[in-house]
Amino acid sequence: MELDLVLISDRADPPVCKIIDCQKYLYQQRKKAKEMKSNASKVVIKEIRFGPQTDEHDFQFKLNHAKNFLQEGSKVKAYVFFKGRSILFSEQGEKLLLRFAVELEEFGKAEQMPKLEGKRMIMMLSPNRKK
Repeated sequence: MELDLVLISDRADPPVCKIIDCQKYLYQQRKKAKEMKSNASKVVIKEIRFGPQTDEHDFQFKLNHAKNFLQEGSKVKAYVFFKGRSILFSEQGEKLLLRFAVELEEFGKAEQMPKLEGKRMIMMLSPNRKK
């Protein structure tokens, strides 16, 4: 009949075997694995860039964008980019990012506190889990 004896579960007592077409079985296993992979959730990171002297209106505008991103379920990477000598205002940038995190507390939580990496001060925010 051109069928194969395939070991399905060797941990069971007694071991489980089936008489099936091996190639068809392997094809279905690969198809199932591919489907599982496509259904897995993908992490989306949205970036929001500030300057050290960002005005109030710009701050509120970017805050609204971040709220939308967090409500969609995306992570938000907020950073302050320092150009030239503006690195002297690093504490001003840190205050800006901490204020940003406080304003977004009800939508997401700070995954990491602001830290300086080269000319950028970076902070990650992740959305609150839905109950």
